[in-house]
Amino acid sequence: MYTEPMARAVVEPAVRELIRQYPRGRPFSTTVTFGGDDFRMCAHVRAQWAAPGQVKIALACWVVNMDTARYLGDNPPTGEEMRLPPEGTAEWDEELTSRVIGHLAARMNARATALPTTDDHLTITVPLALT
Repeated sequence: MYTEPMARAVVEPAVRELIRQYPRGRPFSTTVTFGGDDFRMCAHVRAQWAAPGQVKIALACWVVNMDTARYLGDNPPTGEEMRLPPEGTAEWDEELTSRVIGHLAARMNARATALPTTDDHLTITVPLALT
């Protein structure tokens, strides 16, 4: 339900910003969030030049339940819940990641279906289009 808006509103703009800001070579990453008072969907996004005119995008998503944090007295949630290991305690949600990257792949004309990485991300390769 929220995966298409997340892909469109926060993940795609983050990818485009990473591509614009950083030169070719090593990957660059950011974490973005989408949601409100009850929950926050988080996404760790990496972008790396794959080949001339192509960018490889890696994505891992998870949900931070704000209601649970309020109920258990840890409001707002600790910073560690908003980051993946080794910096944080968040656990990626493979189904959520698959849905978000599926929408992102369609929006950015991915060349193939998403593939898993060894660090709990899914990757797609898309043509370079900064607009």
